[in-house]
Amino acid sequence: QVQLVESGGGLVQAGGSLRLSCAASGTIFSIYAMGWYHQAPGKQREWVASITSDGSTNYADSAKGRFTISRDNAKNTMYLQIDSLKPEDTAVYYCNANARPSAFSTYRTYWGQGTQVTVSS
Repeated sequence: QVQLVESGGGLVQAGGSLRLSCAASGTIFSIYAMGWYHQAPGKQREWVASITSDGSTNYADSAKGRFTISRDNAKNTMYLQIDSLKPEDTAVYYCNANARPSAFSTYRTYWGQGTQVTVSS
């Protein structure tokens, strides 16, 4: 099956930047769309941005301007660049992927375990 592992989170001061990574591994035939979500303490998980295999991107209104999603298909890895970090960006950031392990299987959604981003003021 497909495993997703996020990395790149940490503690950063407001105004700083972070680049999160999401690496897909396992039995992968193809990955269509990949996306980032975040979940702040006490809140529901929210969609941040998505990218398809051909590089088409979409962002939540709250993410436009400071968040940049990108993807390296050869490495099965997706990235999220976050600039001008704010304390309200503090959350666990999760990635997901719409993938299939073989040509004979259907696409399904896989999730990573998340990486913590903490922004201090």
